[in-house]
Amino acid sequence: MKTSDLFVKCLENEGIEYIFGVPGEENADFLMSLHESKKIKFILTRHEQGAAFMAESYGKLTGKLSCCLSTLGPGATNLLTGVADANMDHSPILVITGQGSSDRLHKESHQILDVCNMFKSVTKWTTSIRNPKTIPEIVRKAVRLATLEKPGAVHIELPEDISKLDVNAKPLKSFPYRRSIAEDDIIYKAFKLMIEAKSPILIAGNGAIRKRSSRQLRDFCERTNIPVVTTFMGKGAVDCNSEYYLSTVGLGAIDFGDIAIKDSDLVITLGYDMVEYHPKLWNRNSKSKIIHIDFEAAEIDEHYIPQVEVVGDLAHSLSVLNKIIDTEGIKPYDLQNVKKLRNELKVDNEKYKDDKQKGLIKPQKFLYDLR
Repeated sequence: MKTSDLFVKCLENEGIEYIFGVPGEENADFLMSLHESKKIKFILTRHEQGAAFMAESYGKLTGKLSCCLSTLGPGATNLLTGVADANMDHSPILVITGQGSSDRLHKESHQILDVCNMFKSVTKWTTSIRNPKTIPEIVRKAVRLATLEKPGAVHIELPEDISKLDVNAKPLKSFPYRRSIAEDDIIYKAFKLMIEAKSPILIAGNGAIRKRSSRQLRDFCERTNIPVVTTFMGKGAVDCNSEYYLSTVGLGAIDFGDIAIKDSDLVITLGYDMVEYHPKLWNRNSKSKIIHIDFEAAEIDEHYIPQVEVVGDLAHSLSVLNKIIDTEGIKPYDLQNVKKLRNELKVDNEKYKDDKQKGLIKPQKFLYDLR
């Protein structure tokens, strides 16, 4: 079997369905092998950056891994912005780049760059294939790292001479894995903080849009009526038309959601990343009590010091919280300010709905019609 054939079979074995990219001389063998695949569809793009963003969007919307593909040198550099964005937004993608023959990588040569080193700072892992027999392990490791929490980008480089070699190997058997879960005692501490609060609020971030997490979050909100604001990356985690949803918060000027956070005495963050909305913007005086619920421990920051950290699978943590609430109940919260803000938000959104101005369009009018 040719090395490039083995590579494609390993990708099929991992359930890859789409590869977005641009052909080139150095990835020609891989593309010819891909052409024979009945399980993976190649999507030709106009530019490599578009391929990276398409793979990122696919991962973000489906939670599934896809690939973006380029040739060496300028093809690889064109991928960089989309790959960096995918990695920072925790979207699972596998980046595959061609490379010149391995016998000229040690010297100055046409379009030869140290692509692995270039991708090192914007991926969870990067490697170059030097021995065809290692491909099953490399692909298995890459897929595992790309999809483990928190998801991100991984990169595999395939030199053109390596892709032509014959190899006697087969894909490794894929097997499921379980995420670690938080201790029940820690989750109960979070519940105790919640029942002591008078006006809590929940910030749903990137991690909250995972399918199981989103479902448990909605159940949690229905039980507690704790108001929710989402980051830009957390939009869709809850129904934006529900009574407990307030608005989106982010890097812009003070908005309705920011006011609600400022007025709260407990902030529950769920799947929240500081890159989305830095705590200095919503916890300027560092006075808010914080419950951090996420797949990973909190980032160290002077404006973000949680009283309780619930670290583990989000869906499981919320499921346990929901069971505790069903058993012990939860008090009604004072939501008058939140209801007032929600009404003000509705008025603001509808302020220009009937605007007939020609030429320049009010942003509120555009968004109202779009919705």
